[in-house]
Amino acid sequence: MDEDLNVTYITLDGYVEVHKYRYIYFMIIFVAYILILCSNFTIVYLICIHRNLHEPMYVFIATLLINSVLFSTAIYPKLLIDLLSEKQIISYSACLFQFHMFYSIGGSEFLLLAVMSYDRYVSICKPLQYPTIMKKTTVITLLALAWLVPACQLVVSPTLSVNEKLCSFKLDVIFCNNSIYKLYCVRSRAIFIYGVFSLLSLALFPLLFILFTYAKIFKITYSSCREVRRKAAQTCLPHLLVLINFGLLGTYDVIIVRLESDIQKSVRLIMTLQMVLYHPFNPIIYGLKMKEINKHLKQLLH
Repeated sequence: MDEDLNVTYITLDGYVEVHKYRYIYFMIIFVAYILILCSNFTIVYLICIHRNLHEPMYVFIATLLINSVLFSTAIYPKLLIDLLSEKQIISYSACLFQFHMFYSIGGSEFLLLAVMSYDRYVSICKPLQYPTIMKKTTVITLLALAWLVPACQLVVSPTLSVNEKLCSFKLDVIFCNNSIYKLYCVRSRAIFIYGVFSLLSLALFPLLFILFTYAKIFKITYSSCREVRRKAAQTCLPHLLVLINFGLLGTYDVIIVRLESDIQKSVRLIMTLQMVLYHPFNPIIYGLKMKEINKHLKQLLH
């Protein structure tokens, strides 16, 4: 606690030999962040300038990539500053803000993937009704809900946590995630219940909806001609790869609090770095697997 400024600081103790390898870590994270910005914005740029990519599917992809940039920006700049600092600390209020950004953007990711699965379902299973169902106003509404619902819903937990009494001022992590609950003297039952509700509504239910829609898609396309199956695989496979990748990330984040005391700090650091390095794969997946994006990307590079 800084008495003069009345600011509570939290020590982030998830680093291993950071003084010895700080510049190596810094360069890896810095290069990864630059690659995330460049690769994601390149795909978004291609979608914006080419009229044949102004379809709901590609608009959703662009939104997902922008979400990746926001997610990374909530973590990487602070991480880079910490790597060059003697002490890795963060104010409690900033920690709550990072916590909110991390999970609200993560919730948006699941909702966007759910919206994309619905778009693919309508496109493949109800092609004649697609223009009527996926109108411009519908697309805008779905995108707005995918961003606003998690942001508004998850602001409750940090708000409830502001006045919680702290008995610890150290987190065994490199950024503020659900480990923040270990700081409290008494874990609030209300915060716990609301956290479970948020996990179900923003992660589990969208995941079940996605699995349901893809099961319907594969059931219908299985009995269709080879061309329909090829089209379904071409458009659905990238979304499934991103879903699996992000699902593993979410699973790790949920269980890490339970496992922190049972695994070595070096192993925990490596796992956490893998989690924050997840987002560079999104533009690679869409750039290589989506035919139209891949075509325009090759033209741009040549």
